[in-house]
Amino acid sequence: MDVLSDVIAIMRSGTPRCVRVRWHGAWGQRFPEVAGAAGFQVIVQGTCWLIPPDGAEPIALGVGDVLLFPHGHGYALADDPRTPLLEPRCDPLEDAELFASASVGEAAHEPTTITLCGGYRLDAGRAHPLLGDLPDLIHLPARVDRYRELRAAVELLAAEVDGARPGADTVAPALVDVLLVYILRAWFAERPAREAGGGWAAALADRPVAAALNAIHHDPARAWTVESLGAVAGLSRAAFAKRFGALVGRPPLAYLTWWRLTRAARLLRSSDASLGEVAARIGYASEFAFANAFKREYGTAPGRYRRGARDEAEAPRVPWPREVGRA
Repeated sequence: MDVLSDVIAIMRSGTPRCVRVRWHGAWGQRFPEVAGAAGFQVIVQGTCWLIPPDGAEPIALGVGDVLLFPHGHGYALADDPRTPLLEPRCDPLEDAELFASASVGEAAHEPTTITLCGGYRLDAGRAHPLLGDLPDLIHLPARVDRYRELRAAVELLAAEVDGARPGADTVAPALVDVLLVYILRAWFAERPAREAGGGWAAALADRPVAAALNAIHHDPARAWTVESLGAVAGLSRAAFAKRFGALVGRPPLAYLTWWRLTRAARLLRSSDASLGEVAARIGYASEFAFANAFKREYGTAPGRYRRGARDEAEAPRVPWPREVGRA
């Protein structure tokens, strides 16, 4: 797998949720902060304003604009910056529908704006540094000649959420995941290829470092060394180690170990593989060596971690708020 796909697969948990909302008349709605989630908004019809939570100037939005809130920060949308904002009406423990449609405002009026609102549940306890590098808000303004794949995904998702056709429960979650990939791909593509101080945008744009990262993610069980990763990158050992550390923020083998154990934690949570099988899949020669490394990283033994993760999975999960305030 490539780095971006692998990171999303590891981090996302549960099933994403999406709602198509028709906003009528004058309206203003707060969306609360949701820990351990990333939210998105897509303007499908009409215009509106994004009201940031920190008192910053409102941002005008139009058809095709895409917003991503990678860290689940709160915000508000409104037809006009001066419109009073309603508080959300939802039970955070409610077992909300995965995909739904809703209307807000006076139904007698035609909808002035239509949005796709959704969220991804993330594994906040093991966030990849790529996510930490993202800003609180990613705004991709609509452009006729840009983001064609993203626009196509938005159109398909809007049709699935609104149509309730057979197979929608299979197609829609996949499209929401595709939407996230396209949003992040577009954002990384627009970042400078070389950022001061490094960062994941620079790392993914740097061919030698990106080649080494893809090699690690494609085959984490391989007995990688700094020399062999440098060969993949086409650099000498010293040049590669310096370049990788500057962009990624940690030495190559430190990142390899971290990623192996992150993959192991995912396997312990999501599979019935034995500890020996997990160890082999991520590159440890023995279950004992794996258990010691895992305990150093997580502070608990792999078996105990697995039992705790399953107990947590059986507890009620907090879904992305689905209901919105009624005018």
